[in-house]
Amino acid sequence: MAISYTAIGDSLTVGFGAMPGNGFAPVYRRLAQQKIGEPVVYENWGINGLTSSELYDNVRRNPRLRSSLKDAQIITVSIGGNDLIRAAKSAPSHQAASHFNKALSQCESNFSGIMQSIYQLKSGSRTPYIVRAVGLYNPYPQVGAATQWVQQFNGYLNGYWGSGYAAANIFSSFYGRERELLSFDHFHPNGRGYKVIAEHLHLLGYHPLG
Repeated sequence: MAISYTAIGDSLTVGFGAMPGNGFAPVYRRLAQQKIGEPVVYENWGINGLTSSELYDNVRRNPRLRSSLKDAQIITVSIGGNDLIRAAKSAPSHQAASHFNKALSQCESNFSGIMQSIYQLKSGSRTPYIVRAVGLYNPYPQVGAATQWVQQFNGYLNGYWGSGYAAANIFSSFYGRERELLSFDHFHPNGRGYKVIAEHLHLLGYHPLG
């Protein structure tokens, strides 16, 4: 019996910056398949540049995506990076902290809405499932406000509670290793970086799937 996996999110879910098949989603699918001992088939709903508000809208309104999430036994969510990037690019230097805080509050609210929508789709389901969130690394390590933003959002992800939910905290694995783990654009992971993300997800386990 095949396990269904639906990956939703931004360019990290797409795997932008790595060769095809080397994004975290396909690598994680292979790791899950080896661990569970069943075939894992997956749909990748990643969209480059997607923000948390746009993902929230898609989860509420796209019938094909909603059907995929309803049937999935493994769900991964990567979101928030583009909210950070937009905040960093638009923040006046003298108002950076307040600008980041406003973006952070909205991003957390959107994430909560995304998760609530997923759990509504799952209500009444007798099929076991897991939901995994991908924490953020900081593509702007030289910007103090951005580091604080990332750590606060990761704290929110780690503190969120839901059935079958866990978050992969990748920040420390990327911190100080940006040159090694990021691709040519200095924003997205390369193949090594995506493998790090997949391994963090893998270490969270697969109970109750196997």
